[in-house]
Amino acid sequence: MSVTQSLKEKHVAVLAFPFGSHDLTILGLACKLARAAPNVQFSFFTIPKSNHSKFSTFKFDVPNNIRTYDVEDGVPVNHVFSGNPVERLDLFLKATPGNFQKGLDAAVMETGRKVNCLVTDMFLTFAADMAEDMKATWIPLCVSIPHNLSAHVYTDLIRRLFSHVGGDKNGGQHQTLELIPGLSPMHVKDLSDEILPRHSNETFFSYTLSKIGCVLPRSTAIVMNFCQELYPTPLFDDLKSMFPAFLNVGFLTQELPPSPLPPSDSDTTGCLSWLDKQSSKSVVYISFGTAAAPPGEEIKALAEAIEESDIPFIWSLNNDHKHHLPNGFPQRTNKQGKLVPWAPQAMVLGHASTGVFVTHCGANSVFESIANGVPMICRPMFGDHWMIGRVVEEIWGVGVKVEGLVFTKSGVLESLKLVLGHEQGRQMRERIKALRELVLKAVAPSGSASQDFKTLVETILNS
Repeated sequence: MSVTQSLKEKHVAVLAFPFGSHDLTILGLACKLARAAPNVQFSFFTIPKSNHSKFSTFKFDVPNNIRTYDVEDGVPVNHVFSGNPVERLDLFLKATPGNFQKGLDAAVMETGRKVNCLVTDMFLTFAADMAEDMKATWIPLCVSIPHNLSAHVYTDLIRRLFSHVGGDKNGGQHQTLELIPGLSPMHVKDLSDEILPRHSNETFFSYTLSKIGCVLPRSTAIVMNFCQELYPTPLFDDLKSMFPAFLNVGFLTQELPPSPLPPSDSDTTGCLSWLDKQSSKSVVYISFGTAAAPPGEEIKALAEAIEESDIPFIWSLNNDHKHHLPNGFPQRTNKQGKLVPWAPQAMVLGHASTGVFVTHCGANSVFESIANGVPMICRPMFGDHWMIGRVVEEIWGVGVKVEGLVFTKSGVLESLKLVLGHEQGRQMRERIKALRELVLKAVAPSGSASQDFKTLVETILNS
């Protein structure tokens, strides 16, 4: 059999965790791999809502060697949600691995190729057993920063050391994680509830994630949505010692180096045309991603601060949350700013007029901000946001967390003044420019991210 014939037998199944921007990140990885290995068949699995969003609403461009498949979301017919944001995640995970297995069986039948390699989100811990049963290699992807991966790996130790802390925000929550290599700047309060449950009722999501440290050693390689140059040395050395095939392939939702912006009139949201009329580094861009939103009173306080500041703004605000805005805000600020239900984030951050990004500290939002050299005002909300916020402010020094970690009118005004008009803001811009240069160096042809991606492709071709 020739090498080309052998490659045409290869079948890589890509399994997404369809919440937040996890699915977008692993789809970005799948597309990059499919372009690098055009003779390999890739099958991409996620829930119908996610597939529809990517391919019908946003017309995501995928290579011809990727086929997409729907898997069940686990929500019973006529189910009434309780309002707990984790409920949807629990229902989905309880439907695994059966929902994915059904999809895999359909893909094998349709393509005529058995699956040789599973590329999955790290949160899908069942994939270790699934890959063994299929005699396939397993390559998990970590979407977040490596500090968060380390906390997941050391979950058992963290729970033993700090389970007594509970919800005590004033006492033990301020203890640091200095026993874990590279995590000494982190506080107990930065840990998500999935790593350190604060309540007696552990969710199925938390239970699933608690197994990450046990199953990752069974992987063939681990892929990071990150660059080696951004690690503290003790953290990188520790993770590399545990996982020899530890591959940092760069940021997966952001083209690197960023492409020149398209013609402004091609942007149907009107954001680029609006930005063209603003001064350099003068605009505040506000967005909280696909899964996060501050409470209604904080949206109101943020709007009041933006209006009083008279700073030009683009605010990507879902229509479901617009009723929290102060009465008459859209009309009074229609010359000052632009309110949209969705914005082309990487393009907005890449525009010369954008001066600061108000963000929830989702990993991809922060990575896109770094890639485009835009400092941040951070309001973490859940999950890994707290840990990422501490890295942004205290380790990298490229942003500031809002006072008290909640939006107040005075706190937002102070943060805007600090980043846009203060010497500290100028220093942030210098530091984020330096980080951006490190990232661009990593993705250069001979850079660490390019070399790690090449190793990843070879690992898949040899699976």
